[in-house]
Amino acid sequence: METLIAQVIAGAVGGNAAGAASSQLNMGKVLNTDVGLIGGVGGGSAAAGLLGADAASLVGSLVGGAGGGAVLTAVVGLLKNKFMS
Repeated sequence: METLIAQVIAGAVGGNAAGAASSQLNMGKVLNTDVGLIGGVGGGSAAAGLLGADAASLVGSLVGGAGGGAVLTAVVGLLKNKFMS
């Protein structure tokens, strides 16, 4: 349960960081957070699966969650800008 919470929080942070890094990726705080949450769970789960279930899995979930949130936010932001313009 702790890893899921870590993934969600890290994903939200990663999503907002990606949105803040580029105006082309920014979809607003709410969408950046929502997309980051989804990407955080996916990326955190993938990272935790690769590292295994040990003490480092929480760190892996944080790193994977932030990365997953940032990547998914970037992809969705780019697609939104491409198809909405």
